[in-house]
Amino acid sequence: MSVEVLNESGTEVDLDHLARLARFVMDRMRVHPQAELCIKAVDEATMAELNEQWMEKEGPTDVLAFPMDELRPGLLDVEPEEGVLGDLILAPTVAARQGEAAGHGTLAEIELLTTHGILHLLGYDHAEAEEHAEMFRLQAELLAGWGSQAKAPK
Repeated sequence: MSVEVLNESGTEVDLDHLARLARFVMDRMRVHPQAELCIKAVDEATMAELNEQWMEKEGPTDVLAFPMDELRPGLLDVEPEEGVLGDLILAPTVAARQGEAAGHGTLAEIELLTTHGILHLLGYDHAEAEEHAEMFRLQAELLAGWGSQAKAPK
């Protein structure tokens, strides 16, 4: 999987960690091994501009997802579709505030937002109660699996 991670936020972001997490999530979701994803960390001013331009909302948000080839999670025994998954835009300073408020810190919040964004790229949404339950259950499962894998002896 091709995962490009760029930091244009002016704050420190562990790019390798984000790339490993993204590959983990994409692998668990059975995304084609040749699929491409770009994650970009930006400052709040840039995020506010993008949020207004694309979502018609004021101010910075935490994550924006821009799907490209409308890839969907792969199915067992079915070859997944190849293509470009899309772009994720993260605002690390927004994540830091949210992580502190949630009591789990910046890294955990960035992991949550990255996983959440990838699920959006794969077609998941949370506008309706049923969609919300499915997406957040899957997000929790992926993050738990990531945490278990990160703690496993090498």
